[in-house]
Amino acid sequence: MSWRRFPVTRVDAFADRAFTGNPAAVMPLDEWLDDATLLAMAAENNLSETAFLVPDESEAADYELRWFTPGVEIALCGHATLASGHVLLSAAPWRDAMTFRTRKAGILTVARAGDDDGDDVYRMTLPAYRPEPKPLPDIAAAVGGRPVETLWHGGGYALLVYASAAEVRALAPDMAALRTQGEVLAIATAPGADDPSAADFVSRVFVPGAGVDEDPVTGSAHCVLTPYWSARLGRERLSAWQASRRGGSVGCRMDGDQVELTGCCVTTLVGDFLL
Repeated sequence: MSWRRFPVTRVDAFADRAFTGNPAAVMPLDEWLDDATLLAMAAENNLSETAFLVPDESEAADYELRWFTPGVEIALCGHATLASGHVLLSAAPWRDAMTFRTRKAGILTVARAGDDDGDDVYRMTLPAYRPEPKPLPDIAAAVGGRPVETLWHGGGYALLVYASAAEVRALAPDMAALRTQGEVLAIATAPGADDPSAADFVSRVFVPGAGVDEDPVTGSAHCVLTPYWSARLGRERLSAWQASRRGGSVGCRMDGDQVELTGCCVTTLVGDFLL
């Protein structure tokens, strides 16, 4: 039997050691495969996201980039973008940055953070999504606890603010109830004061409608979290901790209508996908 080989690299993003942060599969392709095949490959990888890359013939960016969960294609994924930059920049040590043209999130950039931060630390620019106050009774009931504030961004981001990090860590959401809300990304957050992470704020993220009950570390959620906490704390630069079982640290900075996220990456697997 003749097999077609497609390289795949597994990367733990927003992680300074293996088995922490958020794992993503990165798969560079020569050309786009049909969507059903891409989705089947993502389901086989069985990670929260698989990033597929194709050289950008439009020359608007270095690569085209798409992201798939095991169940759907999504509009924006931060950790798999960071992982993609890590894979490409590791293979091109003479490059300082890589740009990606996406279908719904514009042009994204991943750049080396600088020699002082280490070889596997990167800065990534994503759009800033400013949420607005809105009652979200069904989502709040499904996530649980007693949020003191609820906000919404039209891209499908629900932000639930709690009084303490301990309350966020203790949440046990009703995933079946959340699933009925569709592909909403539910973000629970609280100040980091007195939290063991010593971060400015903590969060957890739940997306069961897209096939991911709890996402370990979510770059796109920080497109919403960074504007919120920057305004609330009166600072452009913030430290964040996503308090999932794996956990991960995210550096956050407001930059006009964009956010800059900083994080480490660790490669954990390199191989070939056979079709």
